[in-house]
Amino acid sequence: MDNRLRNFNYLIGCEKTKQAIALDPLDGEAMVALAAEQGWQIKLIINTHEHHDHIEGNPAVQAATGAEIWASEFARGKIPNMARGLLANEEFSLGSMKFRVLPTPGHTPVHVRLLTLSEEVPILFSGDTLFNACAGNCFNGGDVDEMYDTFVRELAPLPNQTLLFPGHDYMKTNLSFALTCEPGNEQTEYWQGKVEILSADDMPYMTLGQEREYNPFLRLQSPALLPLLQGASERATFKALRAKRDVW
Repeated sequence: MDNRLRNFNYLIGCEKTKQAIALDPLDGEAMVALAAEQGWQIKLIINTHEHHDHIEGNPAVQAATGAEIWASEFARGKIPNMARGLLANEEFSLGSMKFRVLPTPGHTPVHVRLLTLSEEVPILFSGDTLFNACAGNCFNGGDVDEMYDTFVRELAPLPNQTLLFPGHDYMKTNLSFALTCEPGNEQTEYWQGKVEILSADDMPYMTLGQEREYNPFLRLQSPALLPLLQGASERATFKALRAKRDVW
């Protein structure tokens, strides 16, 4: 279903109908070339949010394919040439592929994610909300309280087998950070050793179940978190983790 490009652009294709979605294109020309290589026609451009590294390739893809640009209904005026505003929990299909739009503010107020509904194993295209071993930052117009609410409302209910396709690869750095928050976590140490020699293009796709074993932002109840990070509530702990990562 998926072909990944460097910098974690995603070309999501339906082999049966040869139709595809360009998700968060950065290098638009490379995405168009990959679609041609696969024999796919890009029918939609979808942006998880408005930051330049997720929309910069929109013009090149649109010029080559005529594909419409879709993003959150709240992204109008933030993303040029938007044709459709996606609604919270809206479902849509392309070919045999079916998706649900998850409203996920925090990194930015207009952030959305895509969850597949047509795959035997669900896939979460998480943009800049959830990364391997970390949560997204809230530097550029975001809000850490909204990010926490997103994790509780949209992430917590998803099954362990859900595959995570994040918007960037920071796994090596984030695993090192996770060990400073929860020293001695065996899963963190294991995966740090596994990915140490891998290139960005060869990094593994992890499940949410695996992430819940080492991602400190998904382990707010762990008694092994550093005492200085254990707030009076899970929200306070989440915010303390994000503050630590901001300066780490």
